[in-house]
Amino acid sequence: MEKEKIITVTSPLLPDLGELNKLLKDIWNRKWITNNGHYHQELEKALCEYLKVPYISLFTNGTLPLITALQALRITGEVITTPYSFVATTHSLWWNGIKPVFIDIDPQTGNMDPDKIEAAITPKTTAIMPVHVYGKPCNTQRIKEIADKYGLKVIYDAAHAFGVEVNGESILNAGDMSTLSFHATKVYNTIEGGALVMHDAETKKRIDYLKNFGFANEVTVVAPGINSKMDEVRAAYGLLNLRQVDAAIEARHQVAIKYREALRNVEGITFFDDMPGVKHNYSYFPIFVDAEKYGMTRDELYFKMKEQNVLGRRYFYPLISTFSTYRGLESANPENLPMSHKMADTVICLPMHHALKEEDIERVLKTIINK
Repeated sequence: MEKEKIITVTSPLLPDLGELNKLLKDIWNRKWITNNGHYHQELEKALCEYLKVPYISLFTNGTLPLITALQALRITGEVITTPYSFVATTHSLWWNGIKPVFIDIDPQTGNMDPDKIEAAITPKTTAIMPVHVYGKPCNTQRIKEIADKYGLKVIYDAAHAFGVEVNGESILNAGDMSTLSFHATKVYNTIEGGALVMHDAETKKRIDYLKNFGFANEVTVVAPGINSKMDEVRAAYGLLNLRQVDAAIEARHQVAIKYREALRNVEGITFFDDMPGVKHNYSYFPIFVDAEKYGMTRDELYFKMKEQNVLGRRYFYPLISTFSTYRGLESANPENLPMSHKMADTVICLPMHHALKEEDIERVLKTIINK
């Protein structure tokens, strides 16, 4: 009997090879393959227009923009953040010698709970680093009010939030800066890559210096920067993928509709619905398993799916606050983070990408519904 194919959580958005070959030949002819070349500049312009943001700086991955944003804003001391995220969020603080202070999440969104922020502020607090989890927008207005009240900077980890808008306004314009990831697992990718969104030309100039060793010109280094520039090949790849990202997002939307219709009345399985006024990008489709009602634990379902070559992802599990680097922090105490632990212990992200076929979706649903 032929083994059923593996259905994965994600499938990368791939450009047309013929078009990519044309651009690669042009890059070779230009003899300029990195260091702010033609396609690097073209992609920055195209992304500013598509994302409705004033300034953007491209990076070689999604972690370095976080590290650089903290450097550019001269953040020190303590930063309030969430334990319910990918480790890069908190690692960026550690690499800058900053102490992360974890607060709990809102179970309705998975995002940082704004009502928990003020109690975590100390004289050493200099910034807040929220995450738009699964591309669902944080309560940016409430976070802004608190940040303004206490004179804090706000850096959004928007790795999941490519193209997300609230009432027609890009979520990437919130806060002092927002960072993006263009990893192959994301809605939009440049194979590996990332970006930093900022509000003014002077800040962009500083960011561009910092990502290129601090060079302002051939003989002047203005800051201890690092090497985190995006090359021409990935920029060209990204330009081609930008042409098809809207179609990919709509395909994901249709998958989300089918999942919701099928799982709406399955006892013990819950999920997020779309938020009113939000243009979603359907980055992920997390479900949450109530073992008592469903009759199976999250892990039992996860491994059952795996046995049938349906590869879900327990995302985000374990919590960042449980890792050895961070679990000694006072704010990492599980008693302070009940909602975060509950979500981490019950979540499975189902396969969600533009290449899922009808039979793939049916197989995924069958593993959940037919217990």
